[in-house]
Amino acid sequence: MTPNQYLWAQARDRLVTAVTGIGFSAELAELMARQLGSPKAIDRMTSYVYQARPRTEEMLVDEMLAICAEIETWREKKESQEAQARYNARLNYKKWEPEEEE
Repeated sequence: MTPNQYLWAQARDRLVTAVTGIGFSAELAELMARQLGSPKAIDRMTSYVYQARPRTEEMLVDEMLAICAEIETWREKKESQEAQARYNARLNYKKWEPEEEE
């Protein structure tokens, strides 16, 4: 198992423990972990479970979808910033022209 896979497995296991600890199925937790897409997002979800102690599956899934939406918004913002930086660099590019000697 690679170090990255180990991090994913640990994050998933923490989420499974948290979700089963409040009475929901491990299968639900594993599905949420897959959907969240990163150990950091899974840890955010785990923190939510411990702090909010949601009473319904809908509340769990709602928070998971909110986290996914925030991550997608952040990715779109970064892509937009990078595209804007490339565009600005292109606008500001000045071809080197040798000065004429007198």
